[in-house]
Amino acid sequence: MFDDAHPHDVLRWAAGTFGDDLVVTASFGDATLVHLVSQAIPHADVVLLDTGYLFAETEWFADQLRDRFGFRLRTVHPDPDAERDLWQTDPDSCCRMRKVEPLERALAGKRAWVTGLRRSDSAQRVSTPIVHRDLLRNVTKINPIATWTDADVAAHRDAYSLPEHPLADRGYASIGCWPCTWPVGDGEDERAGRWRHRSKTECGLHVSPVDHVQPVRIGAGR
Repeated sequence: MFDDAHPHDVLRWAAGTFGDDLVVTASFGDATLVHLVSQAIPHADVVLLDTGYLFAETEWFADQLRDRFGFRLRTVHPDPDAERDLWQTDPDSCCRMRKVEPLERALAGKRAWVTGLRRSDSAQRVSTPIVHRDLLRNVTKINPIATWTDADVAAHRDAYSLPEHPLADRGYASIGCWPCTWPVGDGEDERAGRWRHRSKTECGLHVSPVDHVQPVRIGAGR
């Protein structure tokens, strides 16, 4: 239903359907999603989950994009009592405390969630729907650029002269927390540098078991 729709149309549908009950989250690894949001639904807040371990370059980049595109940036932090340095011994618990729990707070009382997931990100994301019902979090999850390839992202960047993350030219293709993010090599997928040398491939924000997902049709959000 949505696969042939431009991200602008998906975002406008989402805003028209869910209004103030819509949450946009961005990791600020690049400018694509927040630029599209600023064009299609400029009144929307964009949430940055600041784990306490973000690269300084990511925080700077988020501020620069906010100032350039004019969206409202809202930063959500972990609980002040969250245990520190768990990334060294228990990265799953670290992600749960510093990403997943803050996301749950950001989504509390909301009905829909916009993300920048793309099918080309990794093998684990090749089936990412553009719109589906995330029963695990009781929200409609909207991934407006799910079908975009790397070439599509590059074409959009070039068409609008979008800036790149300061670490992009140093080989960082998918940028998360500094202790768990490395540059990627030639031929590796974008997320190969995340949790390198571990079996872990996702932080937990976007892990939705099949039985917790159901398709959504236009007009079914209310």
